[in-house]
Amino acid sequence: MSGTAPRGAALRVLGCAEADVPAALAVQVADLEAQAWPGSTPGHDPALAPRTLLLVDGEGTVAAALSLLRKEIRLGGRTYRAAGLSSVVTRTTVRGQGLGGRLVAAARAELAADPAVDLALFSCDRHLTAFYEAAGFAPLPGTVLVGGTPEDPLATDAPGFDKAVMAAFFTGAPARDRAAFTGVRVPLHPGNIDRLW
Repeated sequence: MSGTAPRGAALRVLGCAEADVPAALAVQVADLEAQAWPGSTPGHDPALAPRTLLLVDGEGTVAAALSLLRKEIRLGGRTYRAAGLSSVVTRTTVRGQGLGGRLVAAARAELAADPAVDLALFSCDRHLTAFYEAAGFAPLPGTVLVGGTPEDPLATDAPGFDKAVMAAFFTGAPARDRAAFTGVRVPLHPGNIDRLW
């Protein structure tokens, strides 16, 4: 495998359950994640139904990868079926070519087409807000996601974090639901969440 995907190379989006990613591709994803987040552990809590999306060239080289995680969130007396983006990474040798943005846009399109998803909700480093906006997500000002565990919560507004909460709403009343999620603390427990979305 070349390790680089030229701008004109034929790239395709592959998606499957995280547990079903072919071994050769899973090794590449783990390597990309280890480069981006040294010391991280690959994989996600199976309770979050992790789905992997990959942008792969014709030689089987992963140019970009991300995970979609799912869980129900209760807020304001309603239960929302939420999906979050996690572990979004692009191979360093092909950054700046729009490949990560292409994969994030494909993820948003997949979620929007899924009748079992009410919203996408995740956090990102604040300086990446424009990147996610270009793919169709919007910031939720003042919203805080609280992950971790009930015993050891970790919030997106914790000291030392500079996070923005991003969202897209796919419900019948997206403006109403966006308003419900704006400026609130959203607990992502119960359950062990290994990474903030």
